[in-house]
Amino acid sequence: MLPRPLVTLLMLTCSITSVAHADFKVGVSKAIITPNPLLPVTGGIGPGRPSTGKQGELYARAMVFQQGETIVAVVQLDLLGFPSVLGARVHQQVPRIPSDNILIGSSHTHSAPDCYGFPGLDGKTSSDLKYMDFVCKQAAVALNQALDNLQTAHLKIATGEAKGKIAYNFYAPELYDPRMSVIQAVTPDGKTIGTLVNYAIHPEVLGSELGLVSPDLVGPLCDKLEADLGGMGMFMNGAQGGMVTADNRLLDKPSDPLKAKWEDARTWEECVRIGQLMASEAQRIVKDAQPQTDPGLACYARKVKVPVDSELMWMIILGSPLKYPHNIDKSITTRVNLVNIGDAQILTIPGEALPNIGCYLKRNMKGDNTLLFGLTNDAFGYILTKVDFNSLKRYDYVSRTSLGEMTGEILMENALQMIEDAPAPGQD
Repeated sequence: MLPRPLVTLLMLTCSITSVAHADFKVGVSKAIITPNPLLPVTGGIGPGRPSTGKQGELYARAMVFQQGETIVAVVQLDLLGFPSVLGARVHQQVPRIPSDNILIGSSHTHSAPDCYGFPGLDGKTSSDLKYMDFVCKQAAVALNQALDNLQTAHLKIATGEAKGKIAYNFYAPELYDPRMSVIQAVTPDGKTIGTLVNYAIHPEVLGSELGLVSPDLVGPLCDKLEADLGGMGMFMNGAQGGMVTADNRLLDKPSDPLKAKWEDARTWEECVRIGQLMASEAQRIVKDAQPQTDPGLACYARKVKVPVDSELMWMIILGSPLKYPHNIDKSITTRVNLVNIGDAQILTIPGEALPNIGCYLKRNMKGDNTLLFGLTNDAFGYILTKVDFNSLKRYDYVSRTSLGEMTGEILMENALQMIEDAPAPGQD
């Protein structure tokens, strides 16, 4: 257990339907967020690279769930990250949903404009504030349209191991979670409304170096889901930190055999291969799931306070033109959600948790299906345990771009408390 000063345990808020057998409804919608004209793209901290073209469209995708008076919304943005300071702008434009029940996550594509407002060494930023405002408006458009599109729905939920050459851990190839979870909303007569895929992977096949504005592998994933199943496709990332990435290795072209490194295929064709394989695996996994005709729905939220020990991350917080909210004791406050939906439980992570944290949290969650929505509600760098932080040379980068040594411990402590306090799915 952590000393109490390191953990902020604020009041657990929840929104729970009290209407027995109320109709369960789902609505979906999407809106394009591709910049026009194109803007520089970013794959991490620092100024973006000039864009030379685009491949596919960037989207804001929204899926809204309702049972009785309870409404929970999930938004996927084709961006590297989306901080809560921008999320608050979206909330203001969607008054029909409680702000604590809107979960906004980024796909983490490395081929999209900066929405952090990264400051350079001169204190200036190459980010476009008008574009950020445009993204917020489009996310709100998608949410409001999804609300207007609500219709009676059943849920098919399943989890299984995704097969094939999809992802690996760049630091140690087999240290990643191969499980994929799928939430599919269908009408009572079986027509697909939307299919949400939850899987941990860095969409960086193209990477920022090519200068292409692109959703990377997430675009072909969603396109194939929509072409094969109808409705809307959607992707929410998982615990992909340190460093679970797309398996675009050219296995016949090793670059450093002793360190298990290969040359990569950085092409749109490889994005299509991986994205379509993910879509096929998602369909296989969810195919035989029995529709849940009366799924429950509950959403819990907790504010979590985390110290900022990294001088680099503190510089971004203070130097960004977005004016990140922060506390006088050199800390930030973020939100973590726990959602019970049908026989599944969803936990949000406000950054890039390492896969061992993800597996530990899933092991302690309740429900037949456990999902982690990474980079959701916030996107504050990597999240490591204190024993991993700065422990190995391989972890130099992820430690430097983490809020601090105790971030993972604080997240896990708060998450476990939320899980303990909340009923299991179906018992709300």
